[in-house]
Amino acid sequence: MADKTIVCKDCGAEFVFTEGEQEFYKEKGFENEPQRCADCRRAKKQQRYNRNRNQGGNW
Repeated sequence: MADKTIVCKDCGAEFVFTEGEQEFYKEKGFENEPQRCADCRRAKKQQRYNRNRNQGGNW
């Protein structure tokens, strides 16, 4: 298995999906490669966190 260069679907930047990351994905049973770079993944998680936090406070 070799490192793979992938283009982020959000920002279009290229990022490397390392051999170690590929092994990790395989061990976890993930079938799809990442589609976003680390920065876009972080931003997406933050968006979800903020949205869930804003919706969850109205009991």
